[in-house]
Amino acid sequence: MRALIAICISAAAAVALAHWPAPPLPDGVKADKVVVKKSARLLALYKGDRLLRAYRVALGGDAIGPKHEEGDERTPEGRYVLDYRNPHSAYHLSLHVSYPSGADKAAAKARGVHPGGLIMVHGLKDDLRLLGRAHVLLDWTNGCVAVTNREIEEIWRVVPDGTPIVLEP
Repeated sequence: MRALIAICISAAAAVALAHWPAPPLPDGVKADKVVVKKSARLLALYKGDRLLRAYRVALGGDAIGPKHEEGDERTPEGRYVLDYRNPHSAYHLSLHVSYPSGADKAAAKARGVHPGGLIMVHGLKDDLRLLGRAHVLLDWTNGCVAVTNREIEEIWRVVPDGTPIVLEP
């Protein structure tokens, strides 16, 4: 009986932790750079050299190495721009990464493949939203960078269109 109680308390604590919000960034704060460190599974917002906030992320299902072609489930690596947003995204909200660049297209063409596209920083689908922060336990996207819905709402608010994004290995 004690073991069952301990399991229930542990499960309740895990659920609470997965949904416990960080205090929001203050109104008026704007990031001027986004950095994704793929190996650490982190997305960081910066204003100059000052770290504003970091978030745990899920990446593409084959997260090691740069994106080479459509369908490889890899998250790109390199310097891009968050060039537009989709308020009607199937993944709550999403910010588009300007992949593929001209160099990405040329490299894919030389390999005889399509480079892919529609890489986004996004939240969770409605059927996954209850996972909260636990969604990062697996890399599950098709090459995108996923955060919780609460986190994408904050990112959406503080990251303007045209913000550079660096995706590091």
